[in-house]
Amino acid sequence: MEPLVIVFAFIAGLLFRSINFPPLLGYLGAGFIAYGLDIGSGEQMRVLADAGITLLLFTIGLKLNLRDLTPRYVWGSALLHIVVAVPLTAAVILLVGSVYQPLSFSNPVAAWTLAFALSFSSTVLAVKLFEDRGEVTSHYASIAIGILIVQDVLAVLYLVLTSGHLPSPWALLLLGLPLLRPLLARLLQVIGHGELLVLSGVVFALGAAALFEMVDLKGGLGALVFGCLLRSADQAKSKEIYECLISLKNLLLVGFFVSIGYNGLPSVSMMIVAVVLTMLIVLRPVIYFSLLTFFGLRARTGWLAGLSLFSYSEFGLIVAAIAVEQNVFGADWITTLALAMSLSFFLATPVNNKAHQLYKRYQKSLSQFENSEYLPEEQFSSLGDATTVVLGMGRVGRHAYDALKNAGVEKIIAIEENFERSQQLVAEGYNCIHGDASDRDLWENTGLASREMILVCLSNHQEDLILIDIATEFGCESVVSVAARFQDHKEQIEELGCTAFYLYEDIGGDFALYALAESHKRRS
Repeated sequence: MEPLVIVFAFIAGLLFRSINFPPLLGYLGAGFIAYGLDIGSGEQMRVLADAGITLLLFTIGLKLNLRDLTPRYVWGSALLHIVVAVPLTAAVILLVGSVYQPLSFSNPVAAWTLAFALSFSSTVLAVKLFEDRGEVTSHYASIAIGILIVQDVLAVLYLVLTSGHLPSPWALLLLGLPLLRPLLARLLQVIGHGELLVLSGVVFALGAAALFEMVDLKGGLGALVFGCLLRSADQAKSKEIYECLISLKNLLLVGFFVSIGYNGLPSVSMMIVAVVLTMLIVLRPVIYFSLLTFFGLRARTGWLAGLSLFSYSEFGLIVAAIAVEQNVFGADWITTLALAMSLSFFLATPVNNKAHQLYKRYQKSLSQFENSEYLPEEQFSSLGDATTVVLGMGRVGRHAYDALKNAGVEKIIAIEENFERSQQLVAEGYNCIHGDASDRDLWENTGLASREMILVCLSNHQEDLILIDIATEFGCESVVSVAARFQDHKEQIEELGCTAFYLYEDIGGDFALYALAESHKRRS
């Protein structure tokens, strides 16, 4: 990989970070600059991009609960969106082709092929947005990821049908993969921790992709399936692998965003077409919001899920490349689609960064589209007479809850954003309800702001800031205590009027007190 390309990506990413935009937008621009200056190789970038996407799908599988795909609002919204979006997009593409000859079609199927590809949303961008906001396990993110998985399945079916041959008969043997779970569970325990665990994640992801490609199936599907398999074999270990691979995956995905620019610099006419296609994508969140609220989800859930799907997918470039090889349409469309996807990223990212603020502004108008009754997983449970609330029941939250109980605090309740986990905690004896701590509707409908003490045990600083903003709005920031991972985060939280606990500093004192207490026990 050409070192100058890395420098371009770093500088561009840093510039966008300095103006509060995600660095990935800078990586996109760096790709076009590198191509224009004839620096680096598109083939090298695509190797990194393929590895990054494979690891992305693998990590999605590590966190994915297959039950998330079963609700009708997931698969129903995915399929109905295609029914609505494909004809509309095809009409625009046909109109463009009739006006601009290089983008016209001799094959009548071409417009529908492109429209089908453009109906998909970017998994890469959506998951990156969830991770940046610390909302990967939230209810709306689970719905969006479920829709993206359904789209991936449809993508695989398309690739199989257009490949001219069916999967190998050996593919039937893959149905026996669940039988490997006991062996995988044992292997994960033997692997232990450290760099060997990181390497095992890479081996599992790339090995599964290669295995599926050997039987003429999409490699990314293999990585996704094997991630799910590891999760079912050992959830604790799969979570550890996920945390180990996050940085490596994000680094490799830089190659994906940079590689988009190597599809070529667009002409003025191509830019105009790409802008038209980008304007068309504005309808996507509207369609998803309408479908999700129709199926009984709250306006906030439909709003956040719809906005997260507000971009064109990298799959469009794959379809376009296959279509060019089969002489369905001209190669100019690849560059045009690459630019349209880049523009959709530029449009979707700032909108998503302000998704919560926009919902707050338009909450009353959006709520008018809700059904009269919410689905069970969308309903608000009562906090009862609880005086202390723990927000987030990961490792920190769970231990905080236990410590409060042991200290004699009786009127305590926990709020967990993952619906399945909240039910599991209830079964284990915890007083826990399902809810998103950064959900204004939750604060408004449960009287959360009136409690004497609120402990925030979330995993993302941006989500902490959103929550503090809501707490301030409801007039209770003085009773909010936040667990912070970094010193500058602690200082920012304290400036906002809340109490902050710096995990990697203050925990040393707790450890010393614990060791001292255990020492006294042994002596006595």
